[in-house]
Amino acid sequence: MSTPLELEPGSTSAEPESVLRGEKQIEGRSLGQIAWMRLKRDKVALGGGFFVLFLILMALCAPLIVGLLGHPPDEFHQELVDANLQIPTAPFGGMSWDFLFGVEPVNGRDIFSRIIYGSQISLLIAFLATLLSVVIGTILGVVAGYFGGLVDTIISRSMDIFLAFPLLVFAIALVGVVPDEAFGLKGDSLRIAVIIFIIGFFNWPYIGRIIRGQTLSLREREFVDAARSLGARTPYILLKELLPNLIAPILVYATLLIPTNILFEAGLSFLGVGVQAPRATWGGMLSDAAQWYQIDPWFMVWPGLAIFVTVLAFNLFGDGLRDALDPRSR
Repeated sequence: MSTPLELEPGSTSAEPESVLRGEKQIEGRSLGQIAWMRLKRDKVALGGGFFVLFLILMALCAPLIVGLLGHPPDEFHQELVDANLQIPTAPFGGMSWDFLFGVEPVNGRDIFSRIIYGSQISLLIAFLATLLSVVIGTILGVVAGYFGGLVDTIISRSMDIFLAFPLLVFAIALVGVVPDEAFGLKGDSLRIAVIIFIIGFFNWPYIGRIIRGQTLSLREREFVDAARSLGARTPYILLKELLPNLIAPILVYATLLIPTNILFEAGLSFLGVGVQAPRATWGGMLSDAAQWYQIDPWFMVWPGLAIFVTVLAFNLFGDGLRDALDPRSR
């Protein structure tokens, strides 16, 4: 039999044996720290995340980058374009130290500068439209899943209607008839606002269905029953008990929804109903390059590559974030 542990004078409890032996105590880790450790092991997802940060910084610092490495995006350099063929005179689309990605046919605008400024439009519309979808989808999904009954039926049938809606056709029709001025906005600002509203408002059912399903599972958990038994009101349960446990699926789906919105905006610009020229957009540049791809393919390569790499980076980061927050989903 071991000798009873004697307490020091003035102490009320015994120290753990590991402390007495000089061993280091094991520190607890939060769910966020555990998820970060898992994410750090996924080098591909981490690379995608760093590239996403690079894109955001590039869009925010577009004037500075263009001032150092390029030329104004709407400045013509027709002296660099063949007068007869209307294509750049230099090889590889006119690429040089002064024009890193070459120049456009006909007018000779700097492709590098227009790619940089085009990232502002794509990321702005994608982020704000995703934010709108997440807010609407989260609110309605939580309400439908928690209350159930008639409320759930109405919201769920609304989701079905929105999911069956021909969004692309509606967007083309609505954006194509946008007036020159409305709601205190005009020009590009009005078109950007309308595109954000269309993409964000009509995409909320996708995240709404996910949040509804998660809420149906969470509302039967012990911590929700405990909150009810202690007299917690419904707003408290929704905001303090359910919403914190929905952060993970919200973040994951938002990172996967952003590239979809980037592609949708590029598609609208490619069809000529998005942000109008001379404002630089990746989809608009692809549309202009479509008629030159046979004799000047470099004009199509750069905007297409920008869209491809951006969407790929968001998808890789979103997949890695999903695995880090919910390893059972692998």
